[in-house]
Amino acid sequence: MAQAEGGKTGAFESLAPYVEVRNSECLNESDDHPFANCLEDGESSLQSDCDEQLILSLAFNQVVKVHSLKVKAPSSQGPKTVRIFKNQPRTLDFSQAESMISIQDLELSGGQLDGKEIPLKYVKFQDVQNIQFFVKDNQTGDEVTRIDHLEIFGTPKQTTNMKDLKKAG
Repeated sequence: MAQAEGGKTGAFESLAPYVEVRNSECLNESDDHPFANCLEDGESSLQSDCDEQLILSLAFNQVVKVHSLKVKAPSSQGPKTVRIFKNQPRTLDFSQAESMISIQDLELSGGQLDGKEIPLKYVKFQDVQNIQFFVKDNQTGDEVTRIDHLEIFGTPKQTTNMKDLKKAG
């Protein structure tokens, strides 16, 4: 799909405005290169700390439908095997992420890490309140996995955001 103006991919839009950062987290992030760095497109990045594995948990402020994602990362240190989970009651730990059945598993190539759209199984990602990505390994087996930018595309489900309600009268 062609990239339209305003961060839209076809009929789908960036879900970045719907990410609730205070309820989102990352396990095994480097203190010097934290999770928030990859949510904005810029010079900074997210990097893993102890080994190449990462768990990224993103909460949304309303229910969304997820269509695709875009990942910008170096072809050497970028994620390779990514397992995707949705609507977990809490952030998974690494053993759960390894053993549980995911909604979709991706095997990314170095060529997919330049910000190209990576389609997901759209029918499996309806009614998403939170989404978790388990980065199992990276392209070259390096000790550090790096993600420069992660962007998720889809549509908000038309619901009422309770925070926007105002008392009448």
